[in-house]
Amino acid sequence: MTPPRTTAEAHLRRMADLLEEARQDLDGGGAPPKCLLPGLMRLIPCDAASFCELDIPTRRELNAQAIGDEDEAEADMDGYWTWRHQHTQCLQVCRPHDVPETTQMADFRSVRELRSLPIYTEFLAPHPTIASVALPTAPNRTRVFQFFREDRNAFTDHEMTTLRMLAPHLYDLYKVAARRRRQPVRLTHRELDVLRCVAVGMSTAQIAEQLVVSPSTVRKHLENAFGRLGVSSRTAAVARVFPEPEAL
Repeated sequence: MTPPRTTAEAHLRRMADLLEEARQDLDGGGAPPKCLLPGLMRLIPCDAASFCELDIPTRRELNAQAIGDEDEAEADMDGYWTWRHQHTQCLQVCRPHDVPETTQMADFRSVRELRSLPIYTEFLAPHPTIASVALPTAPNRTRVFQFFREDRNAFTDHEMTTLRMLAPHLYDLYKVAARRRRQPVRLTHRELDVLRCVAVGMSTAQIAEQLVVSPSTVRKHLENAFGRLGVSSRTAAVARVFPEPEAL
């Protein structure tokens, strides 16, 4: 006779089942798999959950999924961009990192402190309690799962440990799903060489010296690459060709 599972064993099984369900959904068209948010909400009870990718310089929302509270799904991004400097957790999420990072708003500000700031009334209300799993991404971009509660109590240690344990698996699932969705990038060898140099922060003059060509040739390669990729900036081109930091 099989002994009954402990609460901890049952919770681990639910986590494993969630990941297996997501692996089966990799061909469903979403990056990350669309079954993840509802599954995560079953593990981490909350009023709303979302996955969002933002390009900070251009203020563009590149990818978004949301489930739960309608107000959260339709949040006014104008308020976010106006008062983003007060969103301490979001500034942490935007910081470059090579591995997934798990935080919650209570790590940075109490609800009492938050409610006195415009970012709360203009964007966050009525969800002052937020947990995040931030995935690595290109410079000046965010790629993050978020969990929102109206309850002022912080997420528990057990809930945050669950997210930390899941975080590397969520990142792996995202990468596999994104690769399956991505259209192949067709660049010449020289265009790719130039973009590799751009990706590590080299200027036009430095790239020209490195590749032993003229600056005008570097600019021409960039222009051609932008046209092939359908982008208009170096940042966007790097993010398109090298979407993951480890690819550089």
